[in-house]
Amino acid sequence: MDTIHVPPELAERVAVPDTLEAAYERFYDEGWTDGLPIVPPTEERVARMLACTDLDAAHALGAMPPRWGQATIAKLAVNAVMAGCRPEYFPVVVTAVRAMLERRFNLYGIQGTTNPATPIVILNGPVARELDVNAGGNLFGPGWRANATIGRAIRLIMTTIGGGIPQQGDKSTLGSPAKYTCCFAENEEQSPWEPLHVERGFAAETSTVTVFGGAAPVNIIEKSKTAAEMLRTLAQAMAAVGSNNMFMSHEAMLVLGPEHAAIAAREGLSKHDVRRLLFEHARIPVEQITKGNADILAAWRAPLIDDREGRKTLRIVERPEDIVVVVAGGAGNHSASVPGWYTRSVTLPITRADGTPVRAIAELWRT
Repeated sequence: MDTIHVPPELAERVAVPDTLEAAYERFYDEGWTDGLPIVPPTEERVARMLACTDLDAAHALGAMPPRWGQATIAKLAVNAVMAGCRPEYFPVVVTAVRAMLERRFNLYGIQGTTNPATPIVILNGPVARELDVNAGGNLFGPGWRANATIGRAIRLIMTTIGGGIPQQGDKSTLGSPAKYTCCFAENEEQSPWEPLHVERGFAAETSTVTVFGGAAPVNIIEKSKTAAEMLRTLAQAMAAVGSNNMFMSHEAMLVLGPEHAAIAAREGLSKHDVRRLLFEHARIPVEQITKGNADILAAWRAPLIDDREGRKTLRIVERPEDIVVVVAGGAGNHSASVPGWYTRSVTLPITRADGTPVRAIAELWRT
């Protein structure tokens, strides 16, 4: 491996006794952790993380709100080490941060809201399989290092660089376990349709990272044997009174279990058909909404309120295309709703510094 040095001006040096406990206590006291123990980011460990990118350590992806700290590659590497990432995961972390910093993602809002919104990270393409990112059973955890540590690195970066410190820059009323980490891959092998990144214009062999701003996944049990009944249940669960999808979803996500996807596919439904049916049924009758909330929604979401034969319903999104459908999970009659927020998801390819998509993470190792 090439010798990689991190200039002192790119990452603060902190001296602590040479024990895991001392490093954890110091970093916790400084507000640099998520409350869990961390891997001490020694210069050697950070250098090894930087060896799996062709970006310069001084390169900055941009300023991260609300503190507006510069998201330099060196600082991202420090946080990836702390999270327990393998160096091979680092290009995914970099791509996720790049996506989060796009204006339409509204990271400023996610960092400071009282809502438990958080970046949900989704991988597609060969790199997801190369890194063994879980797309099957128990994909939301626990048990998979890639899923756990990539998502955790994102949270630490939002905290240490962006200033999203709980009860300070992070104003979430209740928080959420998903704010520790939420990262998974689409189960492309068991999906009957084109995966998310192909829908969004990328080649199947291109590896991508998508960030979706939303609340924690909510499990939906559905045991019907027909697509019509199944999709009605899933849509009604997505349109829950009091959820983010009632008040503020620019997009809504459905993580469709492979068994549910197979039911729809057997009846000849495309993913477009699934989205259209979800859109039609994911409505909340206004009569089920309390007057105080209905008055607010009449101002906030008036274009989403339809009047059909004298009965008003509230759609959870403006268009069918605003429902993000991802096939993932293992065996069982389960899917999950991921309620959205005031944000738009962003999908970016994992690339070299010159913008060329990588075919495999192994190409990036500096040896």
